[in-house]
Amino acid sequence: MSTTSQKHRDFVAEPMGEKPVTALSGIGDVLGGKLKVQGFDKAYVVLGQFLLLKKDAEMFSDWLKDASGANSRQAGTCAQCLKEWCDTFL
Repeated sequence: MSTTSQKHRDFVAEPMGEKPVTALSGIGDVLGGKLKVQGFDKAYVVLGQFLLLKKDAEMFSDWLKDASGANSRQAGTCAQCLKEWCDTFL
């Protein structure tokens, strides 16, 4: 299994609260800006989409690639981040 970034570890270590979408692992300023334009301005809004897709990492990754232009690595990283957060807090 690959190692996770500090950003990933920080995100899954605490409740989500009002964190911006760019707090998600795999989502930087460019992808975050594209998501914000579509109304996905907070991490919890993206989590809602993840949950609507029944925590299916592949379906979520496909959605994120379509919605923001993320590449497979970025989408997979974000999906894994949300999965681990859910495993810890839900």
